[in-house]
Amino acid sequence: MNLIRNYRNWRRYRDTVNELSRLSNRELNDLGINRADITAVANKTL
Repeated sequence: MNLIRNYRNWRRYRDTVNELSRLSNRELNDLGINRADITAVANKTL
C-alpha cells in the first residue's frame, strides 16, 4: 500500500504544480504566492 500512497502523493504534487503553473503572475499574486513558490506550495499538499 505504501507504493500506492506514494504514487497518489506524487500525482497530487504534480497536478498542483501544473495547475499553479498555468496561472498568470497576476493570478498567483492574488493568491499571495509567486512563481518561485509553486513547488513549496505543492509540497504542502502532501
